[in-house]
Amino acid sequence: MVKTLYTINTINNFMDIIYNPFGKPFAQANPDIQVYNIMDDSLLLDTRKYGGMTPTIASRMLNYAKAAENSGADGVIVTCTSVNHATKMIRPLLNIPVINIEEPVAEMAAASGKRIGVLGTIPTSPGAISWEIEESAARLGKEIEIVPVVVDGAFDVLQSGDRDKHDEMVCEALYKLAKEVDCVVFAQISMSLLKHEAVEVPVLKIGTSGFEKIKALMEQH
Repeated sequence: MVKTLYTINTINNFMDIIYNPFGKPFAQANPDIQVYNIMDDSLLLDTRKYGGMTPTIASRMLNYAKAAENSGADGVIVTCTSVNHATKMIRPLLNIPVINIEEPVAEMAAASGKRIGVLGTIPTSPGAISWEIEESAARLGKEIEIVPVVVDGAFDVLQSGDRDKHDEMVCEALYKLAKEVDCVVFAQISMSLLKHEAVEVPVLKIGTSGFEKIKALMEQH
């Protein structure tokens, strides 16, 4: 039986950054899952404007997720780290599984070391994934220290189409941060295609693991 998965995206170039590199290969590898996409880039703009999730943003997220559910979705995956508080809030209000794409990466980070570097290009993202990591560490009964770094301006450079400059900015911060921590977490899926030299600690990137997690939840549901 074919199942239906909806993605909720908050950037207008999500096809290049999210669907084509991650969603499309997932759909091809799972022909029994039909993937549809919802995009509203004002969600991220408002999250950045107000410095995080607001009740209005959460309400709009719920409307999109409910629309997906009413359209026959068997699961929903939200691809933006910055709105993960909203995803957690709306989860009990749906009859289908809904996750944020970075959740399995947060679990891996909590298990990877005690001093965890979190690298982002949007100010709201490191904080958003950090609380996910802290929750995962608490479930493991583990004390951790998070070292957040924001490469200010890099996301806007990427949105303007200059990936080379974006990658140069992020790599500079990555190489420095990797010397100070046990692992590095990329706080956004927009960073996951970054080409960089090898570093001495694990670099955890958002993408495929999130699609695999929602698939497992859809199968269990």
